[in-house]
Amino acid sequence: MDIEKAKREVREAIWSRLDQAGQSLPPGAHGRIPNFVGAELAAERLANHEAWRSASVIKSNPDTAQLPVRLRALADGKLLYMAVPKIADIRPFYLLDPANLNAAPAEIATGSGAAGHARKVGISEMRPVDLVVCGSVAVNRDGARIGKGAGYSDIEIALLTEAGLVGPSTILATTVHPLQVVDGPLPQAPHDFGMDLIVTPDELIRCHAPRRPEGILWASLTQEKIAAIPTLAHHPQRS
Repeated sequence: MDIEKAKREVREAIWSRLDQAGQSLPPGAHGRIPNFVGAELAAERLANHEAWRSASVIKSNPDTAQLPVRLRALADGKLLYMAVPKIADIRPFYLLDPANLNAAPAEIATGSGAAGHARKVGISEMRPVDLVVCGSVAVNRDGARIGKGAGYSDIEIALLTEAGLVGPSTILATTVHPLQVVDGPLPQAPHDFGMDLIVTPDELIRCHAPRRPEGILWASLTQEKIAAIPTLAHHPQRS
């Protein structure tokens, strides 16, 4: 079966599972990284892990499901990076420095709040990342992950890996509802990365030898996607 078709089927199944169980929060699970009942508890469980305690620099997705993670990062004094929507700027990340916030954390840690209050930074300005927190639609216990289908998280990780800001010591984690953790394999493409840690409100799953692409896999990108992402369009290794 075509990998992208298989991924779409998994997404639809998980979105429906969350909605039917009443475990997704408004506006519902379909079409997005789903916000879920217990997201705060999952963030708290992650914050109790050594990977979090030892991290000084965290990169997080901007979705609502991981807002508790971002708020905890700022409360704990950690430097936080969050991607500009669709990576649509030559400075593709927002810098949220808890020592220099010009708005309340609950405002600035959202996508729209960061756009209004946080400074954008280029990759050359960034510090190495200790912990990456990703939003997911589905994961399995081996660390395979499926996102919402846009591919931006894969590109973000690939760019940071090529820049040496994400490396073998960087922990990749996701917070999800237990219904998002599936048994058995998940369809994976060569550009997909895997999780080191999966955190639910009820448990923390340590994954072994997750997939780690070494950088941008240009063959997996359309010319339209490259043109729409300035850091790719101006990438010195573009081919």
